[in-house]
Amino acid sequence: MILTLIEETVEAGARFERACDTLGLTVRTVQRWRKQGRQGFDRRFGPKTAPGNKLSPVERQRVLDAVNRPEYRDLSPKQIVPRLADEGVYMASESTVYRILREEDALHPREPSRPRSVTRPREHVATGPLECWSWDITYLRSAVRGAFYYLYLIEDIWSRKIVGWAVHEEESMDLSARLIDEVATRLGCDRSGLVLHSDNGGPMKGSTMLATLKRLGIVESFSRPHVSDDNPYSESLFRTLKYRPSYPRGAFASIEAAREWVADFVAWYNTEHLHSAIGFVTPEDRHTARDVVILDGRRQIYEAARKRNPERWAGSTRNWERVEVVTLNPERKKSAA
Repeated sequence: MILTLIEETVEAGARFERACDTLGLTVRTVQRWRKQGRQGFDRRFGPKTAPGNKLSPVERQRVLDAVNRPEYRDLSPKQIVPRLADEGVYMASESTVYRILREEDALHPREPSRPRSVTRPREHVATGPLECWSWDITYLRSAVRGAFYYLYLIEDIWSRKIVGWAVHEEESMDLSARLIDEVATRLGCDRSGLVLHSDNGGPMKGSTMLATLKRLGIVESFSRPHVSDDNPYSESLFRTLKYRPSYPRGAFASIEAAREWVADFVAWYNTEHLHSAIGFVTPEDRHTARDVVILDGRRQIYEAARKRNPERWAGSTRNWERVEVVTLNPERKKSAA
C-alpha cells in the first residue's frame, strides 16, 4: 500500500524524495522495501508500550506550567533548569524540557549562529577575577538619523562580570583611557600583569590610551585587524545586550535614556543573568565566589532526584563542577607527527 501510494504520487508529477519525506520515510528505506518485494502495508515498527520512566501527564503539565511562569517564559530551558534547582526543584532534565517544548511547538530559535574558526593571537589564561579583561565599543542608535551614542564596556573574562562601562557621544582614546583609569582605581586590584584585550581601533591603540596602560602596569593585548572573533567575550556580550527584549527597536531618545538603559542592563547581567559558560550562575556570584555553594547545592539536588527515580537516569547526573580556568584565544594544539 505504501509503495503503491508513492508510485502513484511520483507518476502524478511529485518528486520521489519529497514523497518519501512526506510519509516520514527515507529514500533508502523505500528502495530496500522495493528490493525485498514488500508491496503491503507500512513496515515500520515502533515501540508498542510507553517507556517505564516516561513523565506522566501530570508531570508533563507541571513542566509546562513552570516554563510558562512570568519569570521564566522569556528564558531558555538552559536558564530555567538551573534556576529551578536553586529553588530546590527538579522536574526533568534539560533535554526533556526541550523535547516537551518542541512537541508543543513552543520552541523557536531566534537566529541560527555559525561562528567561524580562525587563528587566534597570543593566548591569555585567567584562573580568577581581575586577571584578564576584555573591552570594546559598540554603537547605540540615537534619535538623530546617522548619529550614534557609543557604549564603552569592560568585562572580566573569568567571572564574565561587567566591571566598567560608560556611554558617550563620541569615540576617543582620551575617554577610553579615563574609563580604564577610573575602573582600575575603583576596584583597587593588583594591576601588575592584568591583561586588557581589545580590538585594533584608534580608541584602543591611541597614544593616550597606551600611556595610561603603561602607567597603571596593565598589559595590552590586541586582536588582529578586522577579525572580531579575536575578541569573543566582548562580541558575545554585545550580542546579549542587543538581543535583550527591552532593547529599543528604534532609537534612544537621549544620551540620558541610553545611560539609564545600560545601567539597568548591567545590573541585570551581573546579578540576575545565569551565564551558560560559567555553570549557569550570575557573574556577580562567580566574581565573589558565591557560586561554590550554589553549584554544590545543585549537585545535591540532582543526586537526590536520581535516587528517587534511578530508572530515569541512563548515566551520571549533570556536571555542576566549577569552571576554574578561562582562556582567551587558546593556542591551537599541534598534532603529533
